Amino acid sequence: MRELAILSFVTLDGVMQSPTSPEEDSSGGFTGGGWGAPYWEQVMPQVYAEAMSEPYDLLFGRKTYEVFSGHWPNVSPDEDPVSARLNGGHKYVVTRSAEGPLAWGPATRMSEDVVGEIARLKAGDGPLIQVHGSAELIQTLLAHDLIDEYRLWTFPVVVGGGKRLFADGAVPRNLELVRIGSTENGVVMSIYRRGERSPAPMA
Repeated sequence: MRELAILSFVTLDGVMQSPTSPEEDSSGGFTGGGWGAPYWEQVMPQVYAEAMSEPYDLLFGRKTYEVFSGHWPNVSPDEDPVSARLNGGHKYVVTRSAEGPLAWGPATRMSEDVVGEIARLKAGDGPLIQVHGSAELIQTLLAHDLIDEYRLWTFPVVVGGGKRLFADGAVPRNLELVRIGSTENGVVMSIYRRGERSPAPMA
């Protein structure tokens, strides 16, 4: 069995859209992109130590895959140690299109029974499966209760709107906090494991 973890950067009001730059994802008219950039210098060493140093494969939505594939193949481990894990891991790409190249590999396309394919992937052998970004994909994983660990970095920023990590449709569940930390510039790390399903509310 393999576990699945999500690694997400979120604002204090729960938005995960476009943390790196305004050009990353402006869908829905979002104009607040790049909110995480001023914090990276302190945040990324902690992210690497806590969530990216051990071997893992990657599960992406197509848009996030394209953003990553435009950058990380050109970065050497000498420039950034994160690149070794990202470039070396197998990429599973969820996309509605059954066509077009997946140039950043090794990569496998998932375009039909995505939920079934991810469940079968988890049931097999191999390293951790980690999701980076991919807001739409995460909603599918939440709705089908496929996430084992939540690796979250919450930034002291309020943007007021955008794609949220926990949107409508998530399966109610209690989570267990297993690690917590912070940076000097106010970003809080919280890592949760899946707990018991929350009981249905009383009528």
